[in-house]
Amino acid sequence: MRISEFQKLIKDIYYHRDKERGVYKNFIWLVEEIGELARNLKMKELEIPHISEELADIIAWTVSIANILNINLEKSLKNKYPDKCYVCNSKPCQCNKEFKG
Repeated sequence: MRISEFQKLIKDIYYHRDKERGVYKNFIWLVEEIGELARNLKMKELEIPHISEELADIIAWTVSIANILNINLEKSLKNKYPDKCYVCNSKPCQCNKEFKG
């Protein structure tokens, strides 16, 4: 599934509720999911199925926020992360700079 297809799917299913809830409250849900991922990653025995679910939730809430703000995530990702490192212009990355996002 392409990112644009997933974004449309989430919009078709949840947009009416997400828009009513607003950006900030959707963001709070996203942060909660990130916290759940953090708790899972701190466990001695990593439970990959749980981590997988939390990652999916994080992506879904991120997409919901993008939908409310009318941001095309696929286009944004292609612009921010072209087919090479945007710092050193290499693939794979050859720079030793810490990622600053």
